[in-house]
Amino acid sequence: MQVAAAATLGILAAALWWRRHPSACPYGQRFWLRPPHPLITRARLRRVLEPKRGERILEVGPGTGHYSGEVAEALGPPGCLELLDQQNEMLKHTVARLASAGIDNVAATVGDALELPFETNRFDAAFLVAVLGEVPDQERALRELARVVRPGGRLVVGELFGDPHWVRPRRLIERAEASGMSYDRRLGTPFGYFARFRM
Repeated sequence: MQVAAAATLGILAAALWWRRHPSACPYGQRFWLRPPHPLITRARLRRVLEPKRGERILEVGPGTGHYSGEVAEALGPPGCLELLDQQNEMLKHTVARLASAGIDNVAATVGDALELPFETNRFDAAFLVAVLGEVPDQERALRELARVVRPGGRLVVGELFGDPHWVRPRRLIERAEASGMSYDRRLGTPFGYFARFRM
């Protein structure tokens, strides 16, 4: 009984530390990215993001590419899905995974969400799923996303309760609006949702 209680406290302490010290999931621990995503599914992302053939869309923090393939396929060869991650290993993994599925309309860039290496108004849309909470300065990251997405474009942020870096819907809306975006709509529950914003 005491061992179980100590283990539970240890897990809670680790989760609290991780929440207060946000960082990206290391490539060596990518197995954490594999669990099912029951509330933030690929189909729901596609419904709220509404990717259109020929568009250029940015995905920040694709991890192992759970959402990347479906979005890239929707864009078609005229379009492009640009992947941005701090870890080159993650990008190589995702690009290889997509290539093995016959998807080649992707480009990969190593970079930081706090200083996106793209020109202003480059993208029609952007999305990030269970990533924003890992960024040390969320407001700055949102301002950067507002800069690189064209006026009238859209940003979709996905969050799932249980993730140590989960961002509550109200907090997300406040930060996005402070960055110059307007809240459009939310798909899902507060515990697992996609929120869409317009530039």
